[in-house]
Amino acid sequence: MKLRTFFLVLGLISITMTSCSSDDDGGTQIELRDPEEVSIENIEEIEAFLATHFYEVEDNPTNPNFQIFTFDTIAGENSEKTPIADSPLLSDTTIIQRNVSYKLYYLTLKQGNPQERRPTFADSTLITYQGITIDNDLFDAAPNPIWLDLTQTVRGFYELLPKLNGSSGFVENPDGTFTFNDDYGMGVVFIPSGLGYFASPPAGSGILRYQPIIFSVQLYKSREADHDRDGIPSYLEDYNNNGRVNDVADGDDLGDDLDRDGLPNYLDRNDDGDDVLTIDEITDEDGNIITPYPDNDNDGIPDYLDPDFPGDNI
Repeated sequence: MKLRTFFLVLGLISITMTSCSSDDDGGTQIELRDPEEVSIENIEEIEAFLATHFYEVEDNPTNPNFQIFTFDTIAGENSEKTPIADSPLLSDTTIIQRNVSYKLYYLTLKQGNPQERRPTFADSTLITYQGITIDNDLFDAAPNPIWLDLTQTVRGFYELLPKLNGSSGFVENPDGTFTFNDDYGMGVVFIPSGLGYFASPPAGSGILRYQPIIFSVQLYKSREADHDRDGIPSYLEDYNNNGRVNDVADGDDLGDDLDRDGLPNYLDRNDDGDDVLTIDEITDEDGNIITPYPDNDNDGIPDYLDPDFPGDNI
């Protein structure tokens, strides 16, 4: 069945991360399935979808910047259509998360203007998007451009955006709206549930537990984010270098929370907990950021990550 071409906005409830661990019937704990087992099932579902469906991109007369993606099965009058699996625009990448390997398929329909920046996984992006389940049911869409903080989205979504470039510019319309130049980035990502909502889909979204989802996105512009305004871009505060910035300390694993204060580094103005703000450990007397970041005791650890410096000299 073709995806219905209507739109709804759920206040970003569907695209953002959730951490609920209870079921929908009274809040009792549910027994989570093995993520690796679910990953195998999900990739089989996704690859079956790619082999049996084709996509089309339709113009949207009410908003030319928000093109409408439709997916339909290859059968009957559509039996000669090319399956997504055979598209030269289809690529895949492997994401390791919590020791589980996930295969992420994505379509790069338009790269975007090569002179415009690509966002990092922790930036702010100006986008339109729509989301459907693997069963082709629409659950969320933003038909007008919105700024979205990628640190607050599910991982499968924010893994797509760094593969696209933004638009070269826009014009302001008489009614106060904007039309972007037609060189913005456009892509589709097919997300296994382990990189989506797994067992905790947003209430009322219609997404089932352990169900793969699909997002199509248009990227117009991005901004480098520094969430805590400490002078370190948020993407550089991924201390354990695993493509996430939200990992708090757990046992011997520091995650992205070097000083174990419960705040990941990208939200912590004093990353190493040494009573000196990070911004003061990376700037000169005139407030200019020093790069590479200073390591005044030459121990190989920048001052802003080194709880032993400046020590008793502060």
